[in-house]
Amino acid sequence: MDCAHKEKKNQHCTCTYISCERHGMCCKCITYHRSKNQMVGCYFTPEAEKSWDRSMGRFLAQFK
Repeated sequence: MDCAHKEKKNQHCTCTYISCERHGMCCKCITYHRSKNQMVGCYFTPEAEKSWDRSMGRFLAQFK
């Protein structure tokens, strides 16, 4: 997957962890979180995303 330049993607990124080196670069973010068995922040509700807990348990808990 060819990742677009950060400046082009950054405007649509919903992740609140803006100091992350992958912020705004979806393909790099997904690759990183998959390697840690986590979900990416944009799959969370805005409230749950702010916890920065990317675990599968936290992801599933938001739908209970």
